[in-house]
Amino acid sequence: MTRRVIHRFPRTPQGRSAAARATERLTEREAEVLRLVARGPSNAELAAELHLSEATVKTHLTRVSTNLDLRDRVQAVVFAYEHGLVTPGATD
Repeated sequence: MTRRVIHRFPRTPQGRSAAARATERLTEREAEVLRLVARGPSNAELAAELHLSEATVKTHLTRVSTNLDLRDRVQAVVFAYEHGLVTPGATD
């Protein structure tokens, strides 16, 4: 589902300044979690990659949602793509 949503977005991001403005209400770690969640991993996979507990990942995602006024994970992924935090098709 997430991949289908992602591929509907244009391939050109809005630019780094849009990304900077979008994340100024987030901590560095929250912004990192937002970028990573857009790739589609589970909370457990994110926790393993970041060497955090799954509960900590959930806390970061809750704070991201609260600070950016997002309802759920899908809105977070869409937000990340719309604001140029990630690029469709890009790999790390």
